[in-house]
Amino acid sequence: MPVITLPDGSKREFADAVSVMEVAQDIGPGLAKATLAGRVNGELVDASAKITEDSDLSIITTRDQEGVDVIRHSTAHLLAMAVQDLFPGAQVTIGPVIENGFYYDFSYERAFNMDDLSKIEKRMEELAKQDLAIERVVMSRDEAISAFKAMGEEYKVEIINDLPSSEAISVYRQGEWMDLCRGPHVPSTGKLKAFKLMRVAGAYWRGDSNNEMLTRVYGTAWEDKKALKAYLHRLEEAEKRDHRKLAKKLDLFHMQEEAPGMVFWHPNGWAIYQELEQYMRNKQRLAGYEEIKTPQLVDRSLWEKSGHWDKYADGMFTTSSENKDMAIKPMNCPCHVQVFNQGLKSYRDLPLRLAEFGSCHRNEPSGSLHGLMRVRGFVQDDAHIFATEDQIQSEVCDFIDFLHSVYDDFGFDRNNLIYKLSTRPEKRVGSDEIWDKAEKALAEALDAKDLPWEELPGEGAFYGPKIEFSLKDCIGRVWQCGTIQVDFSMPGRLGAEYVDEQGERKTPVMLHRATLGSFERFIGILIEHYEGAMPVWLAPTQAAILNITDRQADYARKLEKNLSEQGIRVKADLRNEKIGFKIREHTLMKVPYLLVIGDKEMENNTVAVRTRTGEDLGVMSIEEFKERLDSDVLKRGRTA
Repeated sequence: MPVITLPDGSKREFADAVSVMEVAQDIGPGLAKATLAGRVNGELVDASAKITEDSDLSIITTRDQEGVDVIRHSTAHLLAMAVQDLFPGAQVTIGPVIENGFYYDFSYERAFNMDDLSKIEKRMEELAKQDLAIERVVMSRDEAISAFKAMGEEYKVEIINDLPSSEAISVYRQGEWMDLCRGPHVPSTGKLKAFKLMRVAGAYWRGDSNNEMLTRVYGTAWEDKKALKAYLHRLEEAEKRDHRKLAKKLDLFHMQEEAPGMVFWHPNGWAIYQELEQYMRNKQRLAGYEEIKTPQLVDRSLWEKSGHWDKYADGMFTTSSENKDMAIKPMNCPCHVQVFNQGLKSYRDLPLRLAEFGSCHRNEPSGSLHGLMRVRGFVQDDAHIFATEDQIQSEVCDFIDFLHSVYDDFGFDRNNLIYKLSTRPEKRVGSDEIWDKAEKALAEALDAKDLPWEELPGEGAFYGPKIEFSLKDCIGRVWQCGTIQVDFSMPGRLGAEYVDEQGERKTPVMLHRATLGSFERFIGILIEHYEGAMPVWLAPTQAAILNITDRQADYARKLEKNLSEQGIRVKADLRNEKIGFKIREHTLMKVPYLLVIGDKEMENNTVAVRTRTGEDLGVMSIEEFKERLDSDVLKRGRTA
């Protein structure tokens, strides 16, 4: 006679074992119709799963992210079923859920193409409309191997053989078709109403280049047609905003094979970079940070002491000199401890905030490199705060205020920020008492700022918990940028000490803190967020001076010199081209202000001002224009 406790605390009692779906039906037909799966005592299960004892139950619908993931998992099976229906002899291998969708890898006599995808998608729609029941069946290992061998599924047999002998083998049937899977899945194919196949790619079996090349089919699936349409619109917007394409169009940077994952900054891109760096330098100085600079190349022994060599050696670029192994630093923290260690510190010196625009290099796999978003060489707006345990919460609160102020200046709505607190993992250093104190301090800092936050149990670093700050751009994409992490391990490993009020030597707590993450990635985010049309304060060229005829050339040169001496990034375009051509060209280059000069403007010492959006602001004096531009710069990216 199981008693089911629902998320709102209400209880329902049943005479016999009951399925998740039956509980939903007992609550109401509307919920039953929406039910996709359930979470029983924390475990995600099929809607058909039986509950035999008192349990906590959450019914999963499309309102839950887990529900959407179940839809995507089931759509991957629908894809595999359609492929084998249309292409007899195709073998299915592995088909996981990924961000915004799924993929499935197939072995076939030829690779699939985009024409094939249209046929497969049509067949998927037909199978979905049949509303085939999806049933979970548990088999013995021998039964499963025999069944998949009979089907000619060599890859599935290999997967089964690699599973632990104690693991139950479950398959899912829909109609006459079945696949090896742990599940869970939706109750029937009729629940799969909004999907689209996106592209094909090559993929080695189990990611090993020594194995067979398979065909990977990518797809996306959503809870309804409206959500699918919105996602496809976001993809169109993202394509328009691709920072790599805009970089070429706006002459910002390039990358080439001779330096994979490294950026060649052009003058326009470097102007943005420099403005970003000077902005962060000033913000950090006003917030009590002291800027330092540490070496690029550091002896292996320091990385061994810090623990990075054992855990991160494959990600480091290394070299040797005079029989010494050296590493190009992948992060700045061990070097910052070396600066702290110069001269014994007192509790009166804490908190000590050390900041560096630290140039780091990481040996990222070439296949993962992606423009500015994933590089091998980058600069972090990195800082480390050396503090006492009692100072953790106040420092975290101060950092949250600092981060909000920075994101405001770049035009990101703080109401759209996402806050996640990652807590202690199973393998960690430090006592439970210290972890309790650190996690509590981070949670209380978030609560003190009245911020909504999500806990990620077990996702903290081995050395301490952390808060992650993610922002949303103008098309709804989420970017994890800022972070603050509590570190109990590294200061002690590297001999950091301070003298407390009782004259005893103590190890400081180290807070790792980044606001933007890396300059490269953040600039990539800004380019896509603004579609290349940077706020005036970040624009590589803030104003272009366009003369109508050669008669105004000297006046244009003088005006360029005058504005440039006042700190404005300005260029005079004196080419012998029609004014309409010049206006169009600089508009396409996203220059915020176009200053048109004809004979009348030259005689009256004025300019005719246009914006890159096509707005005609009329004629104004140089002083009036300068006041307007200065106002825009002070506003930065803030919309209010």
